Amino acid sequence: MFKTITVLALAAMAASPALAQQQTQGMDHSKMQGMNHDNMPGMNTPFMPAEMAMQKKMMAAKGANASETWIRKMIEHHRGAIAMSQIVLRQSPDAKTRQMAEKSIAEQNKSIGELQAMLQSMGKRPQ
Repeated sequence: MFKTITVLALAAMAASPALAQQQTQGMDHSKMQGMNHDNMPGMNTPFMPAEMAMQKKMMAAKGANASETWIRKMIEHHRGAIAMSQIVLRQSPDAKTRQMAEKSIAEQNKSIGELQAMLQSMGKRPQ
């Protein structure tokens, strides 16, 4: 019995993302009553647009193999960190936070340069 329940649970978990994607593709959630995310914790921050853009770009980043795909996803991850750091520089009055954001931008740009060089050494187009 336990084995049957485990197999069914694993099958349901594996199917859930695909089913959820099929059910939500093309839906305009903005018109659904009760779907206002502004009051949900973490949903209404100055970082939300940058985070969502980063997530979308990371999901779209693909390559010919795991190495290229990882590099392309990491480039978008680092670009997202830069975008969030730029928000801090525009909005935060805290000097230490601003200093860390500036440091982060420099480090992320360095990492992006290294990742771009890796793509070039693989004979791949930069991103």
